[in-house]
Amino acid sequence: MILCDIGNTSVDLFIEGQRSKFRVDDFDPATLRDDVYYVSVNASFDDRISQYPNWHDLRERIDWGKYYSTMGIDRIMVCEAVEEGVIVDAGSAITVDVMDNGSYKGGFISLGLQSAQNTYARLSPALAMSFNFEVDLAKMAKNTPDAITVGFLAPLIEKIERLGKPLYLTGGDARTLERFVSDAVVDHDLIFKGMKKLLEKGS
Repeated sequence: MILCDIGNTSVDLFIEGQRSKFRVDDFDPATLRDDVYYVSVNASFDDRISQYPNWHDLRERIDWGKYYSTMGIDRIMVCEAVEEGVIVDAGSAITVDVMDNGSYKGGFISLGLQSAQNTYARLSPALAMSFNFEVDLAKMAKNTPDAITVGFLAPLIEKIERLGKPLYLTGGDARTLERFVSDAVVDHDLIFKGMKKLLEKGS
C-alpha cells in the first residue's frame, strides 16, 4: 500500500513504513504503478493524477458528517489517527483538535511559530526578534524576545493543557512545542496513520 500526502509544494510518500519527499514540480505520478491512496490540497496536481486509475482520493472515504465542510483534509487525517486525545499539528499554522472516543469535538487554529514571529516584526521593527524557546512561560519576561515568546505561547499552551486529554504533537515544529508540555507523544507520521485507519474502516 502506498500512501501520499500532497501539499502545495511537496509530494510526501509513505511506502512500507518509509517516507520519501519530492517537489511537486519534479514528481511524475506515472512512476508509481501500485495503488496509491492520497490526500491533497493541490488542485493542479489533482488534475494531473486524474488520468491515473491507480490513484485514489481518500476524500471519498471520509464521513463528512463527523467533521465540518471547510475543515482541512490534513487536519481530518490526523484526527482519524487518534481515538482519544488532543492533536496539535504545528506547521505553517498550528491546528488543535479534540477527539473523544472517536468523535470529533472541535478545535481551533493559531498562527504557526514562524508566522507569529513575522507578525510581531510587522507590528514594529523593535519586535523583529526570534522567539526564545528556552524561556520559562510561567515567569514574567524581562526582555523583548522573552516577552513576545511568552505573549504568544503561554496562552496557547495553557489552552491546550486545559483540554485535559492525552496530547499528540505532529508537524515541523512539534519538537519545539514539546518543550513546553508534559507527557506529549510526538509522531511525525500521524497523518499516514490516520489515512491507514480510514482505509481499514472501509475494507
